[in-house]
Amino acid sequence: MAGTLADILDAAARGQFPPPDGGTTVVPQPSHRDAGVIAFTAHSVVFTDEDPQWVRRTLATVDCDGLAATMNPRFLGALLDRTGRSTDTIDLLTVASPLSGAPPLKLRELVDADHPREVRARKRRDDVRVWAADGGVILLGRGVAGRWETAIEVDEGRRHRGLGRALATAARHLVPDGQPVWSQQAAGNARSVRAFQAAGFRPVGAEALLLGT
Repeated sequence: MAGTLADILDAAARGQFPPPDGGTTVVPQPSHRDAGVIAFTAHSVVFTDEDPQWVRRTLATVDCDGLAATMNPRFLGALLDRTGRSTDTIDLLTVASPLSGAPPLKLRELVDADHPREVRARKRRDDVRVWAADGGVILLGRGVAGRWETAIEVDEGRRHRGLGRALATAARHLVPDGQPVWSQQAAGNARSVRAFQAAGFRPVGAEALLLGT
């Protein structure tokens, strides 16, 4: 398999995945900000500017099922040490196609907002935009390899009423240029996973992002 990370992600959004051959593809970082690992079914992609031979030698030392090596804490720890980066968690990576028409919620775009989710998003995404609904917010911006990514936040008092699903669905209407929209959910955040899948987001793999200082 060849191509840039953007090529690989574009194909995955169309349902065309790397071959399930147990292999690992190493590609350059799409930007200084974005490095990490994406594990698809029986094939992983490591995007880093580190020496690919170092990546492969290090993976060979990980004592586990080879299919799990790239997401094994020993490999991720070695990669973090070598790059001087940090990470939060391994996320479920999901994607959805865009939807036409107006979102199913009444939204107002926030300008110069200081919502904590927006402050966090601006460190990881470009062109961040934020919309508020009654009881929640939607964020949309360009993340890894320029892909459009969304995140949502539901107020505590509005949970368990389907608002998370409605916000995630609205993001599919807001994404520009007919592009797919991506989102990451922590595997342990079952509420978020359910909301995004109910909104039509499809799981495509697992992702560990390495965050620069």
